[in-house]
Amino acid sequence: MLAAALYVPIYMGIASATAAHNYVVVTALILAQLIFVALVYGPNAAFLVELFPARLRYTSLSLPYHIGTGIFGGFVPLISLSLVSYTGNIYAGLIYPIAIALMTAAVNVLCLPKTVAVDRSSEFGNTPAASRQIA
Repeated sequence: MLAAALYVPIYMGIASATAAHNYVVVTALILAQLIFVALVYGPNAAFLVELFPARLRYTSLSLPYHIGTGIFGGFVPLISLSLVSYTGNIYAGLIYPIAIALMTAAVNVLCLPKTVAVDRSSEFGNTPAASRQIA
């Protein structure tokens, strides 16, 4: 949500700072975008691990993650440049990443289960009976 709200101001700031040859501001604004990425990817692994049981986890994570990244991420240049070309507005290309960010936030809030209280220890054989068999 933060990125969706700030993409346009950040890119407007980058455009005006570049025109003024103020590369410190450009670097700071790009760093802000990297922080947005870190806010997502930092907890992403833990979140995805909690979403699926151990026996399904590899396929359940890998397939949709890579297809989603390929489709949604792979089409960013094509769709964004097409929007810019069609409208003539250099910021129109931000519509696609903003829409994806908003859609992702809505799906996360409305559809994904809350897994804070889920005990995953039995999935890995950490039960007392499993410990006796290993030892």
